[in-house]
Amino acid sequence: MIDVTTLLIIFGTFLLAGTVKGVIGLGLPTVSLAILTVAFDLPQAMALLLVPSFVTNLWQAMVGGHARELIARLWLFFATATCVVWVGALALTRVDLSVLSALLGALIATYAALSLIGVRLSITERKETWVGPVLGIINGVLTGMTGSFVVPGVMFLQSIGLSRDMLIQAMGILFTLSTLALGVALGGNGLLNSDQGVMSATGLLPAIVGMMLGQRIRAKFSEDSFRKVFFVALLVTGAYIIVTAIDVL
Repeated sequence: MIDVTTLLIIFGTFLLAGTVKGVIGLGLPTVSLAILTVAFDLPQAMALLLVPSFVTNLWQAMVGGHARELIARLWLFFATATCVVWVGALALTRVDLSVLSALLGALIATYAALSLIGVRLSITERKETWVGPVLGIINGVLTGMTGSFVVPGVMFLQSIGLSRDMLIQAMGILFTLSTLALGVALGGNGLLNSDQGVMSATGLLPAIVGMMLGQRIRAKFSEDSFRKVFFVALLVTGAYIIVTAIDVL
């Protein structure tokens, strides 16, 4: 049975993460993982994000009308990013979890810092055919190790000249496939059970409510200002995770 404190943490986390996603089109897995890792150990935090992440990102992946075009263009990137998640997940039973938590914090802080200073990669279509699979492999391994889907996957998608709508849908496809692969990898390593599935499912409703709230906020406030606050918060959270993990080592 889920205790009240745990339920409140899950509810609050996914309400906030869903709101962020509703405003800027990404951030639910990153925000939820960053907060949940502070309250729970890394594998449990990864397990808790599965249901809300899968459902909300599947929703995002199906909206936009560019799915066929994106899959035809990026199928090798999506395939490599998905198929190697299990390789990274092996570390969850072989490496000190504090080390992996520190890695998660470093990935979150790096992504936030690069976004704040406006660093953007630019990859030509010619290079995209081989850079995509390479970065897909790196992204998949890091997803398995930390549960984070964004580095370097999102940066790759931002670098290849997609329109805003195509970028949001491409991120939805990446996050959906990564969540599925992460769930399979966690289950295969004995790190996912029915109780965690139920706990994860309780985060779905607040995530959806948060997304709806975020869409209303987006209509009333500057998205650029919200992004700055979001990335500053991520940077601080990432740094906190690193410091906490190092203290445990």
